[in-house]
Amino acid sequence: MKVEVLGTGCKRCDQLYENTVSATSDFDPSMGIEVKKVNDVNYFTKMGVFMTPGLIIAGKTVSVGKVLSVEEIKEKIEENI
Repeated sequence: MKVEVLGTGCKRCDQLYENTVSATSDFDPSMGIEVKKVNDVNYFTKMGVFMTPGLIIAGKTVSVGKVLSVEEIKEKIEENI
């Protein structure tokens, strides 16, 4: 499963990335969760993210413009398994 954090490198984007890495580390490695940071503005618009940071799980935009907590990210991943 691919989890993408969309952001331009601002503090909020970096915090969401750190929270996402922390959240995914609690899942079984056999799930193959891959966390990727994306800073391509064209990709942002393609995914409907017009305010960063954005969180994409398995190709689905699940959060825009918010720094989710580790627990919130875990919930979003579980909803998309």
